[in-house]
Amino acid sequence: MNETREVEVVVIGAGQAGLSSAYHLRRTGFVPDRDFVVLDHSPGPGGAWQFRWPSLTYGKVHGMHALPGMELTDADPERPSAEVIAEYFDRYERAFDLRVRRPVDVRTVRQGDGTRLLVETSDGNWSTRALINATGTWDRPFWPRYPGQETFRGRQLHTAQYAGPEEFAGRRVVVVGGGASGTQHLLELTPYAAATTWVTRRPPVFREGPFDQEAGRAAVALVEERVRQGLPPRSVVSVTGLPLNDAIRRGLADGVLDRRPMFDRITPEGVAWDDGRQVGADVILWATGFRAALDHLTPLRLREPGGGIRVEGTRAVADPRVHLVGYGPSASTVGANRAGRAAVRDITRLPAEEQTAA
Repeated sequence: MNETREVEVVVIGAGQAGLSSAYHLRRTGFVPDRDFVVLDHSPGPGGAWQFRWPSLTYGKVHGMHALPGMELTDADPERPSAEVIAEYFDRYERAFDLRVRRPVDVRTVRQGDGTRLLVETSDGNWSTRALINATGTWDRPFWPRYPGQETFRGRQLHTAQYAGPEEFAGRRVVVVGGGASGTQHLLELTPYAAATTWVTRRPPVFREGPFDQEAGRAAVALVEERVRQGLPPRSVVSVTGLPLNDAIRRGLADGVLDRRPMFDRITPEGVAWDDGRQVGADVILWATGFRAALDHLTPLRLREPGGGIRVEGTRAVADPRVHLVGYGPSASTVGANRAGRAAVRDITRLPAEEQTAA
């Protein structure tokens, strides 16, 4: 399809950040399919949640915040979060008539005619005055590289490929990563696996007590400062620490969460440290997080020398037509809601600014 259609705003992604942005566009008076479109490459509603492993039930989800304008109520905590949240997002899209187009792969965003951007997709091209990028991180799992990695005779997989603990029955599993996923994997795997070993680059920091608004603001400020400097955002856990709940306390007491420092190399039979220690393994599970999925924005040359995209509010400093929602300080679900509102407010001011500049 070679047709190029014109809209005021293109939203890329229909997770929390994208749906929040679409809601605020609708509320401001933008009409879907006429003034804006939401493009999503996933097969159905639910954002990245639809791909989570079945044993991650809704009751285990950390920090899920309702979308603006519709609460998520009466969810069964024993149901898989993938099902609960996918159904909730589906209801939301229909309730507010957001008309998400899927599956649509956005291939690239580049300079279009005049002051417009050109969004090239698997479903034709879109010419737009402004872009809200809400692509998240799920499509870019981070795989660290260590010497000997290619020689390992067992299985290596990332959290993005994890389907539940049963497939690791009788296996010796090394779990790499000090975030929420890593600890959840360990707690789930232990009843099934022959042995588990937990390794992290830095000692994990466990957080006592509630994560109140003051702590939340402090965490966001730390991430915001990095983004303002054009550095890649740090992981959430590196800023907030791990909540010390009952399951974590049991894991610490039982020795399941007995952390070891990062190994120095991978061997055909397992992992090894330079001091001579070795651990045999059948599986290495990389719970090493994700990076922002932004490759489609490469032609716009938004990245700074530090490797990140410098953002003021939600605007990319290098191109104010581009808003990054769900990136850096707005990567949390509540942050995505606020950033969606802020991006739309900024976009509605564009015509007045352009007239002033003229």
